[in-house]
Amino acid sequence: MMAGVSDPATAPRVRLLALIAVLILAADIATKVVGVALLEGREPVELLGGLINLQLVRNPGAAFSLATGYTWVLSLIALGVVVVIIRVARKLRSTGWAVALGLILGGALGNLVDRIFRAPGPLQGHVVDLVSPFAPDGRVFPVFNLADSSIVCGGALLVVLALLGRELDGTRTPSKKQENAGE
Repeated sequence: MMAGVSDPATAPRVRLLALIAVLILAADIATKVVGVALLEGREPVELLGGLINLQLVRNPGAAFSLATGYTWVLSLIALGVVVVIIRVARKLRSTGWAVALGLILGGALGNLVDRIFRAPGPLQGHVVDLVSPFAPDGRVFPVFNLADSSIVCGGALLVVLALLGRELDGTRTPSKKQENAGE
């Protein structure tokens, strides 16, 4: 359990967040280890008639080759995301938020592990990307990994929760229609 969580209503959500984050991190590391072992020095492997291409890319930047000269900044941003999620977890009473934050935390940790432990060195390591949809070499869509997918899915879930008025603490924000009806 994360430090400072003693509220019985919060503890199960924090455990769920932590479980999802650990599972995503483990799966991300495993897919990258297997990907490096099987794809290093090989031409892209076409799956589903080229709909999906497996290809090893060591990415110093973010999606679309953004910030390639600022790997250390991306590392610090990922570290900041991890710290914020751990701090926010103390107020967590929503299962939806626990799932979303667990996905984001696991993904951020997965890419942060690469940035810290992979070449060329700490906070400058290149992230291992493996999946290139629609065409090899990221010609149609950026090459990505499980951590990236997890971050995007967690972010999308947060947007849906916000649109539905679901709050971190499990409460629901009244819609404008409900607010106007009460006047």
